[in-house]
Amino acid sequence: MRKKTNILILLVGFILGAMVSICGSVLAEKDPAVSSKSEDMQTLPFEELRTFTEIFGRIKQDYVEPVSDKKLLEDAIRGMLSGLDPHSAYLADEEYKELQEGTTGQFGGLGIEVGMENGFVKVVSPIDDTPAQKAGIKAGDLIVRLDDKPVKGMTLGDAVKIMRGEPGSQIVLTVIREGAEAPLKFEITRDIIKVKSVKSRLLEKGYGYLRISSFQSGTGESLVEAIDELKKENEAPLKGIILDLRNNPGGVLNAAVDVSDAFIQSGLIVYTEGRIKNSEMRFNATPDDIIDGAPIVVLINGGSASASEIVAGALQDHKRAIIMGEKSFGKGSVQTILPTSNGGAVKLTTARYFTPSGRSIQAEGIEPDVTLARVKLEALEKAKFESIKEADLSGHLSNGNGDKKKSEANEKADDKEDNDKEADGNEAEIRDYPLHEALNLLKGVSILKSR
Repeated sequence: MRKKTNILILLVGFILGAMVSICGSVLAEKDPAVSSKSEDMQTLPFEELRTFTEIFGRIKQDYVEPVSDKKLLEDAIRGMLSGLDPHSAYLADEEYKELQEGTTGQFGGLGIEVGMENGFVKVVSPIDDTPAQKAGIKAGDLIVRLDDKPVKGMTLGDAVKIMRGEPGSQIVLTVIREGAEAPLKFEITRDIIKVKSVKSRLLEKGYGYLRISSFQSGTGESLVEAIDELKKENEAPLKGIILDLRNNPGGVLNAAVDVSDAFIQSGLIVYTEGRIKNSEMRFNATPDDIIDGAPIVVLINGGSASASEIVAGALQDHKRAIIMGEKSFGKGSVQTILPTSNGGAVKLTTARYFTPSGRSIQAEGIEPDVTLARVKLEALEKAKFESIKEADLSGHLSNGNGDKKKSEANEKADDKEDNDKEADGNEAEIRDYPLHEALNLLKGVSILKSR
């Protein structure tokens, strides 16, 4: 038995060494200009590989219970990716299918965008009109138990799998919320999550409201249709619109480009930069503005991330819209999905994205033109807490522009965050103060523009 194990360990080491050698050779062929880097890649890390095979062997021989080779190697891959940044991950075949379902707009579960932080599941944002949002789950909540199972020690994929379950079944989430005296429990009934990414209505004659809850493959087309409907209902050209991106966790990059393009007539929308050539992309606007230059106010908050920040940053840089609300989440990295031969995939951070003026918002976010403090009625306030930001995630990717890009305005905004009050997620129960202020601002800009 011991002889077989030793042979297996040697085989694992040989395979890993061969893989590193092959990868280095392929990369060198792709880009001869980086010969010095490719030489470093081809230098095998023998000491590290020896340590890996030694530990692999110890586990196989001495661990209290037998562990399959598949599990050990898969866990090693997961650890290798999770150590890079909070958004790189290994996706088994089922997890890969769930990711694909999520980008099409229909999937089963609770309706929350989550990430991993210090071994626990952290809520980035609840999705509109889903069981989680209706139950009162909020951005920044830390999920510590799923029913009676502690989250500590689970992978994000394992936790998501438990939360998704059968529609109609129930699950109890135990949540720690900063400022709360004790953990909070939410009993939530799972449902088929059908995310309608764009909602619209006339706030009053001439002024439209567009809410984008997430960026899916068809969001750009849905936005155009929604604006056409608003124009018909208004029976006249719109005087202005409010684009609500609050608690929008992001989604498909091309959808963010389509939404930005709807309002920008020319110029750069967003560009990405990474280490490999095909990670460098530039997206430019096409002619025509769907609302013919009418003013726009964009609402953002700490739950506005990724694709939401692309839109807000592009419209801000082109001076096409006034950005209002709170500083956004600050996720300015691009993840590429690389399918693997076993039916799974690797989600790997391959680039940072930049706004048209060259700003990287990674770990800093979009600073609004008009800052609004978060408010809620004291009678409904049970706990105070700050929403989680990209910069708060352990191992987050650095900004890429360096500290020189951080302005005094950003520093002042950071100092004010402790005094902000968390807005309640249920707009049916309290007045939407940011929306009210956005409409007032929109009216003022519209009047000035008409003179």
